[in-house]
Amino acid sequence: VQLQASGGGLVQPGGSLRLSCVASGSTLRYHAIGWFRQAPGKEREGVSCINRSDGTTTYADSVKGRFTITSDNVKKTVYLQMNSLKPEDTAVYYCAADPDLYCDVDSQMIGRDFTSWGQGTQVTVSS
Repeated sequence: VQLQASGGGLVQPGGSLRLSCVASGSTLRYHAIGWFRQAPGKEREGVSCINRSDGTTTYADSVKGRFTITSDNVKKTVYLQMNSLKPEDTAVYYCAADPDLYCDVDSQMIGRDFTSWGQGTQVTVSS
């Protein structure tokens, strides 16, 4: 599957952005789709994941209550709605997918578990 991420930009603290991850080449029916981010000088961090098989979602503690991941099966697109953005949310955001993975709410997202990656989209939160 090929993934195309978009929707990043510059936003003021407290603002919102919606990232999109469009998939092609696969139905994604049973895929897990995840969003990761990486800030300069920091390790890559798993942000959120949705299991297309049953719609369950997971979130990093740092974004719970502010970010929402959703999936549009017809458009083969996964969205990450980001509200109440903070300067520490500044990073390059990547979407990733895997046909055999199931994101568990009790487990941390691990990048090497995902086999397909899109290019990153820059999110900058600054006044």
